[in-house]
Amino acid sequence: MLKENQKKLQKVIKSLKSKGVQNIIDGKELASSSKEVFENHSPVDGSFISKVAKGNSKDIDKAARSSAKAFESWKNLDHKSRRNVLYNIAEEIEKNADEIAVSESFDTGQPIRFTKKAAIRGAANFRYFADKCIDAANGLSTPDTHHLNFTMRQPIGPVGVITPWNAPFMLSTWKIAPALAAGCTVVHKPAEFSPVTANILSRAAHKAGLPSGVWNTVHGFGESAGKALTEHDNIKAIAFVGETTTGSHIMRQGATTLKRVHFELGGKNPVIVFDDADLDRALDAVIFMKYSLNGERCTSSSRLILHDKVYTKFLNKLKKRVANIKVGNPLDPKTEVGPLIHPSHQEKVLSYAALAKEEGAKVLVGGTAPKGKLSKGCYVNPTLVEGVTPKMRLGQEEVFGPFLSVMRFKTEKQAIKIANSVRYGLTAYIWTNDTSKAHRVARDVEAGMVWINSQNVRHLPTPFGGVKYSGIGRDGGEYSFDFYMETKNICVAYGTHPIPKLGA
Repeated sequence: MLKENQKKLQKVIKSLKSKGVQNIIDGKELASSSKEVFENHSPVDGSFISKVAKGNSKDIDKAARSSAKAFESWKNLDHKSRRNVLYNIAEEIEKNADEIAVSESFDTGQPIRFTKKAAIRGAANFRYFADKCIDAANGLSTPDTHHLNFTMRQPIGPVGVITPWNAPFMLSTWKIAPALAAGCTVVHKPAEFSPVTANILSRAAHKAGLPSGVWNTVHGFGESAGKALTEHDNIKAIAFVGETTTGSHIMRQGATTLKRVHFELGGKNPVIVFDDADLDRALDAVIFMKYSLNGERCTSSSRLILHDKVYTKFLNKLKKRVANIKVGNPLDPKTEVGPLIHPSHQEKVLSYAALAKEEGAKVLVGGTAPKGKLSKGCYVNPTLVEGVTPKMRLGQEEVFGPFLSVMRFKTEKQAIKIANSVRYGLTAYIWTNDTSKAHRVARDVEAGMVWINSQNVRHLPTPFGGVKYSGIGRDGGEYSFDFYMETKNICVAYGTHPIPKLGA
């Protein structure tokens, strides 16, 4: 399977090296207006993948104007036609699933076992929101004695979508599909570290019959292309997934034009394991939610808060499992953890292992880069650290890698206090067989999403988002339309209410 995936990749790389990664504006693949490019390299071995158009404010302006023009017709397209386009996009994604999987794996370092699922998940996102086209505009009826009030939702206009380098394909579909279903047009600015699959996705959309200008893609850096997008007057809202500090910059940049914002930001998520939990299932979930996707996921359970009674037993099993995780080439289906996205990020994650020793914590497993064949890539051995306290930087800062910190507690109150001791509040995971306790802790933990006796399992109609420094707003089902659409109230009189008279 590894050789087969490598053959598939070679076809992709050959095409990328000859054409590069261009901007896609008004349905056409274009170089940057400045003709500038930047190079994209694989974290697998540092090898060159392609040149990428370095978009700037002129490119963003062109894309935003194209989206504004296309909005007038796209918003008025009947829901069946819009639904059919989204269905067609889902089919095109599935046709290109192998190309998407190998491209994203080599571009980001994510193991092929996950990128294959991401491609199929992306198609599912489009199908789900295609079915929502029919009722996206629905509102409420709120009659009173003399009037009928009813609401309707209408698309807000052209929107900017800024996606991250972790799971870039799936997260792009997660943002763009509901925007299109709502009747919005889109300017997409992918992360500069992972540009490849954004163009595969955009090409698939246009091949599926999406009209030119409805979806434009501009590559580039945050301080140029990203800033121009967040400040552009034609762009009515910004949906951003990424780091918390960047989110605060975007909010400031969009303030002048009163942009609506939706932010899915960082996390330092707790997984609380009580002594009455199903410990075998909890162990599987703890490992999966930290080390899958290389630990580069906002919802990962990066703080394991273990009950004192099961601490030693659970930790001993955990050490053996973490040490046994297979690190390797992400195109190999057997690989469980691949390389991190970039040398700078590899260096950052490794620095936390050194910090653990400085702060008095103990590295039980990992904390180093592999040697031998993998030394050319951005690999970090899965890392497990105990003796972490909430006052340490290790207990507060998002590492965003295969790095798990372990804490211990004795009482329910103490567990909740530790869980809430960070500035983030995206997710929390609770393991207990005591139903009352589970509900109490779920109520009191500061998080936008809580899973009880489960890893992160997404149900598309449910709200997705965080509190505190982890974000603003919610995605998923009807919640997505709350962001991409305006609610209008219409009041119709029955003709029976008194009207005050002045000057009669």
